[in-house]
Order: sequence, then structure tokens, then C-alpha cells
Amino acid sequence: MTNNIITVSHLKKSFKDNQVLKDVSFSIKKGSIFALLGSNGAGKTTTVRILSTLSKPNGGKASVCGYDVVRQGEKVRKCISLTGQFAAVDEVLTGRENLSLIGQLIRLPNVKEKVDYWLTQFRLEDAANRQVSTYSGGMRRRLDIAMSLMGNPQVLFLDEPTTGLDPQNRLATWEMVKGLANEGTTVFLTTQYLEEAENLADNIAILHEGRIIAEGTPSNLKEKMPQRGAQISFSSEKEAAKAMKLLIDNGIAVNGIEPNLPTLEDVFLTLVGEKKEGENHA
Repeated sequence: MTNNIITVSHLKKSFKDNQVLKDVSFSIKKGSIFALLGSNGAGKTTTVRILSTLSKPNGGKASVCGYDVVRQGEKVRKCISLTGQFAAVDEVLTGRENLSLIGQLIRLPNVKEKVDYWLTQFRLEDAANRQVSTYSGGMRRRLDIAMSLMGNPQVLFLDEPTTGLDPQNRLATWEMVKGLANEGTTVFLTTQYLEEAENLADNIAILHEGRIIAEGTPSNLKEKMPQRGAQISFSSEKEAAKAMKLLIDNGIAVNGIEPNLPTLEDVFLTLVGEKKEGENHA
């Protein structure tokens, strides 16, 4: 029995003559953080829209929570929640009123208790009775995600969740995402920030021009690249200054040698660059 909560097989999507998704396949384990990484226009949002039943594919198959996204869309929608690139909050209402409205719309029992819980979880209790128009960008994003979690979804789609946030709020959002995964929520994250994918994701898929060109853990992806040599640390600055050729003769102690792996940015740029070069000579 598989523990994959999302399975995508040979997914295709076109808009008139523009083939956005050409052949996309991947799977996501329950309770993990999965990052779909790609440049603007690569097809990340299109993939999320299909998996969240907002758009239908032209080919291939996809299932979420064991349900086919085309044939069983209603069941899929009951087990997921989606937070888009821009916070979908009502600025006229207070934070508490936004959460209460969602709870009433999905007919949750004990709405007030759940509203209080999520306000506390996302550090919004002090601003609960203020109009959202007075909230900072980071506060709006936290409220938006809290609203998405009111129904306790098994899968949370976060489409570029930190776009427009300052570094402090970006880090706060990262910690929040990690906490959700630790509590058992499967998080599907799209991002164009390589550092974000590297810090958050258990697994990463790189989407380029409608196809997945690499998939794996951040470490796996780095190890697939040619080695960049090794990094050697010395026991003192004085010894570090000496030439490597004198190392053995002078008995210079080496504290450790570790692989100097490429960054995720190196991996991304190399893979995308190789793909473009191959296409140009095809």
C-alpha cells in the first residue's frame, strides 16, 4: 500500500496553441513538504490549479488523497486547501471576522474555539479585532494561511507564499510551514526562491518548459552535479595560511575534509542551462 498522497502521471495542459504542461509526473508522500521549483511561466501555478480542481488537464492523470482530480473533484476539494500568491482576505473585516466567516461557510462545529486556536497559532491574537486593512503584509499572509487551515485539510497548496514579504516575515512563514508538516499536514509549495526550496522541502521537483527535468531531495540533487572539490578546515589561521604542498612535511593538522557540494542554485542553473542548450541544437 502506497503512502503517496498526491500522484501525478504524464500531465498535460494547453491554452489554445500554448502547451504549458507537456509531460509532468511526480509523487508526494503524506506529511511531507514538496517544492515545485521553476522560473516564471514554467507551469507551477497551472499544476496547482489542476491538482486543486480549478482547471482540467488535457491529458494524463492526477490523484489527491486517493481521488481523481477530474472524476472526483468534490472529494478532492474536501481534503485540500489552497493559498494563492496574493492574500485572499477581506480588508474591511477584522482578522477574527475573516476566520469566523470561513468557519461558517464550511459549517464547522465550535467555530469560535477554532478561530481562537488559529489566531493564537499564527500570533494574531493581539490584532484579532483590528480591520485587516491595518495589517502588515506578513500578518495578512499568516491570516490567509490560517483561513486555509480552518477546515483541517490533509493537503495545503501554497502557491509562492512568500512573494512580496520582507526577510523577517519570510523566515516566519518558513517556520510556520515546517510546523504544519510536523503536525501531519502535507504541504505542496511552489516557489522561484531557491533558498526557500532548500530550507523547507523534503523533496524538490524542477519544472522547466512544461517538463520535470530533475526530482529528489536537496542533497540528492546536489550530489548529481559534478564535484566542486573539497573544503579543508585547519586547526589555526596560521596553519591555514601555509601552502598545501607543505602540509604533510610540516605535520599540519587538518580538522576535517568535507565535500564542497554545489548550491541548489548551481543545480538549477546548470540543469536549465543544459536543457536550453540541448533544445537549441535539437
